[in-house]
Amino acid sequence: MTIGSLSFTVVDYLAIAVFYFGWVGYAKFARRAANNGMPSLMSVMVRYREDWWRGTIRRDLKIVDANIILTLSNGATFFASTTILILGALLALLGTTDRAIEILADLPFAVKNDTFAWDCKIVLLLAIFIYAFFKFTWSLRQHFFCSVMVGAAPETDADSQIVEEFVQRGARMASTASNTFNDGLRAYYFGLSVLPWFLNSWLFMVSTIVVIGILYHREFKSDALKAMLGNN
Repeated sequence: MTIGSLSFTVVDYLAIAVFYFGWVGYAKFARRAANNGMPSLMSVMVRYREDWWRGTIRRDLKIVDANIILTLSNGATFFASTTILILGALLALLGTTDRAIEILADLPFAVKNDTFAWDCKIVLLLAIFIYAFFKFTWSLRQHFFCSVMVGAAPETDADSQIVEEFVQRGARMASTASNTFNDGLRAYYFGLSVLPWFLNSWLFMVSTIVVIGILYHREFKSDALKAMLGNN
């Protein structure tokens, strides 16, 4: 069953709704849970960043802090560069629609795509990775801001209130940069969940739910979180 003159079925629209509300809903849930003090990688890392910025003030030489920021910014740089390559590949796919449809039609569980449906799915992936690119490049700039703040750190003997205010600002800036990076990385996860849609709408829904489950486990139930909390 199709709707109007479009090539999508009711199941396609249902899968799109699950994808959209799953992504947006999970992102809001994870952010709100961290803000409310629920143990998660996001909330625990805030405390570690505060300790890091207190250590920054105690250190006369800021080489350690500069290396930390460099390492973090390198991750954003890598993903931004990789995203450009992915976007180029997706644009190239738009020029081979008919051939790609024929190849996928022979795979198990594959449902026949027409040109319009195929192009819409490619455009969705393009939108996801363009979003990821902007997130990674903004995260990169925010890490540059962190490096400037390290250079502006107050002296060790500065007033305690000034020191604490600086620590809170620095930790907040670092957390903002990290959260922006996580938004881009989450786009990669959900971008991968779109791939089964080229075969079957039901697989698209299942892959979206699986991705949400993976993200939830890693954020709230992973061994990494237990290690940082000191739990066995």
